[in-house]
Amino acid sequence: MLIRTAPLALATALLVVTPAGARPEANSAPLAPQLQDATPLPLDTPWPGGTIKLSIDASDTQRSVYRVTETIPVTAGTTELVLLFPEWLPGNHAPRGPIAQLSNIRFTAGGKPLSWKRDTLDVYRFVVSVPAGTREVVANFVHTSPITGSEGRITMTQEMLNLQWEKMSLYPEGHYTRRIAVAPSVTVPQGWEVFTALDGKARKGDTLTWATIDYETLVDSPIFAGKYAKQWEVGENVRLDAVADAPKYLAIAPENLARFERLVDEADALFGARHFDHYDILLAMTDRMGGIGLEHHRSAENQYEPTALIKWDEMDWDHNVVSHELVHSWNGKFRRPEGLWTPDYRTPMQDDLLWVYEGQTQFWGWILAARSGLQKKETVLGTLALAAANYSEGQPGRAWRSVQDTTYDPIVNARRPHPYPSLQRSEDYYTEGALTWLEADQIIRQGTGGTRGLDDFAKAFFGKTDGDWGQLTYDFEEVVATLSAIYPYDWASFLDTRLRQRGQPAPVRGIEMAGYQLVWKEEPNPYHKGRMGGANYLDLFYSLGMNLDKDGKVVSTLWDGPAFNAGIINGTQVVAVGGIAYSQDTIRDAITAAKAEQRPIELLVKRGERYDTIAIDYHGGLRYPWLEAKGSEVQGLDRLLAPISG
Repeated sequence: MLIRTAPLALATALLVVTPAGARPEANSAPLAPQLQDATPLPLDTPWPGGTIKLSIDASDTQRSVYRVTETIPVTAGTTELVLLFPEWLPGNHAPRGPIAQLSNIRFTAGGKPLSWKRDTLDVYRFVVSVPAGTREVVANFVHTSPITGSEGRITMTQEMLNLQWEKMSLYPEGHYTRRIAVAPSVTVPQGWEVFTALDGKARKGDTLTWATIDYETLVDSPIFAGKYAKQWEVGENVRLDAVADAPKYLAIAPENLARFERLVDEADALFGARHFDHYDILLAMTDRMGGIGLEHHRSAENQYEPTALIKWDEMDWDHNVVSHELVHSWNGKFRRPEGLWTPDYRTPMQDDLLWVYEGQTQFWGWILAARSGLQKKETVLGTLALAAANYSEGQPGRAWRSVQDTTYDPIVNARRPHPYPSLQRSEDYYTEGALTWLEADQIIRQGTGGTRGLDDFAKAFFGKTDGDWGQLTYDFEEVVATLSAIYPYDWASFLDTRLRQRGQPAPVRGIEMAGYQLVWKEEPNPYHKGRMGGANYLDLFYSLGMNLDKDGKVVSTLWDGPAFNAGIINGTQVVAVGGIAYSQDTIRDAITAAKAEQRPIELLVKRGERYDTIAIDYHGGLRYPWLEAKGSEVQGLDRLLAPISG
């Protein structure tokens, strides 16, 4: 910007005739037109052109590229074809369709190129000009999997791939996605095994086809494929389909495979009905492809660390995602909040009931993991302890932001890291929602003398119409009415207070009603210890108020905690502790000594190019959360975590 200085007299005159903030009448001043950007409602009618052919070449693992050919038939007289790229993705709760990964887009008819443009008000919308007499339009493009984690989630390595149809396809505008027919085919590297919930598989060489399916079900049926793969039957019409970085990671012991079988049995016993005809637990044993836990109606995408099957006890902390995503087949896919069901992937989703969708799934994921032995009871108790500690001491943001307001975080923050998550809060509808449902369970159990619990709600609410794998929506009022039918109580006020109001007490009442209490020890609980080891970081959040990576760099700080108040923030690196080079043992020893000797902890820290010596006057010692039973007898939480299947 070029700034010129006006003569003093002229400047004074302008100040006299032009009030602050006003525009001189001689300046140009546009008027805004009404934008035609309202989301149009699609019709519940079939795409009249007929079946779309979607062919994906996923064999180029060297360059991590999916090459797509999509043939869209059109009716006679069509002059314009409007295609959409999925934007609002199921399970993401936000408009995060990775359209930037769609490249080299070309449209042809009869081998001749067609002109097209992108909608200026909706960049996910492509408008293709169609010449007279055209019967089908062919779209060719590439979907580029991220190659490094900084570019997004890696979906293809030289050992495996995770093909998600919505990331590499377009669909015609104006119709419910369940009314658009698609014939899918995929070519994979030579000899690779392919797993998906799609029906009618046929294989010719390394090209696979499936029966024609509606686009909604196709999007809900991703693929895991790999060079090293194995499948096990873990229940009636339920399969565990695993791909791995190397064959050795698939060597699961029979007694541990049986835990997946018990998981299926416990889920059947809990819900009392199935809303799938068959189900595939897709599981990637990898640290090369991006991590995932994503729900689908007849399958789920899951990722474990490579050794999670073969070092079962050591990796117990890493096993929960499978039980969580399995629950989603009932809660989130069959039963769905009315605002989260949409007729296409353009209509915005409304996330305000995610504390049911995700909160109760988190709750049942923990419970089923313990009931089945997929995780040890001590691990699940450790998970609950860490959640309770976070809301008891580690989240000042609870004073200004309600749990329900965090349901909008997938949209407003797109799951990016927060500078100060303890103040800003993140997606707490998962864990605080789960702790709220634990309290609801205990209210029911105590009110009915132990004859009923949240299990009864799960069966009544999620277990309707055995064999129905459509979608059945609900609202807040139905949640309240179903709870009231299980046990009469002011559930509307209970849920409103706990989840919609700010500044609520820590959600530990359910734990206490269940006969346990939050306590603090100098050693981390089993879940906490495993998670720290797996991610290679040191959690000092409840002592110094910060977490450190393997090199001593601060990755998070507690707002108004000791480190924060001393001026330490994310990105600061601890170089030395008391004059000794940083190590995890060095800083732990210093915290312990400061408690005994009542002297400050001296840190040499580096931020940018600056080094500072900072003294933290903290004397509370190492503090890690645990749950302990209040007595020696069996408690309510013990009964909740116990198996219920025969």
